[in-house]
Amino acid sequence: MATLLLIDSSVFPEGGSASRAVTAAFRKTWEEQHPDGTVIHRDLAADPLPHIDAVAASAGFSDPATHTPEQQAAFALRTQLAEELEQADAIVIGAPMYNFTIPSTLKAWLDQAIIMGRTVGENASAKGKPVVVVASRGGSYAPGTPREPFEYVQNYLEAVLNGGFGLEVEFIVPELTMAPSNPAMAELVPLFETSRAKAHEQAEAKAKELVARFAA
Repeated sequence: MATLLLIDSSVFPEGGSASRAVTAAFRKTWEEQHPDGTVIHRDLAADPLPHIDAVAASAGFSDPATHTPEQQAAFALRTQLAEELEQADAIVIGAPMYNFTIPSTLKAWLDQAIIMGRTVGENASAKGKPVVVVASRGGSYAPGTPREPFEYVQNYLEAVLNGGFGLEVEFIVPELTMAPSNPAMAELVPLFETSRAKAHEQAEAKAKELVARFAA
């Protein structure tokens, strides 16, 4: 039985979040195709992680046998996050663009989960696992658009998820999500609707593909 690690970081609930709608579609298809599987869900908006501090950071670079009680407590959380990553067969991350980059809650998860010599490094413990990133955004930052230079979500996550954790990264990008609510973007609503439909189709197809891979 395969395990899915689902991480949502949108501050908005599913009804008002483009990224949550797509991660939910992925999860629904995954569970329909694989009812005996396991889903570990981390909602970083509802249950935010602490930003890494000196205690937690120093614990990651020292022998656990030498940890102070404070380091032990801080490192226990980091160990739990590493174990969730290692237990997962596939990962789905909702990463909406906020102010040109990822939500701070998702950055906190990354900082806590990155443990040198364990989750990242030459023998990264989750290396090779597939991760699907739902990178929603209110406008368009696609190649050739005026705002292409401000795309710091896919570039950053490709670097840290692939270059750091060694994961197989694939992006699903619902864009122009502000079009229905922004009169200045009214003419872009059809493109938004096309992008939204495509994102849901990609999520459902990818969920089926991964379930089939693990069942083989």
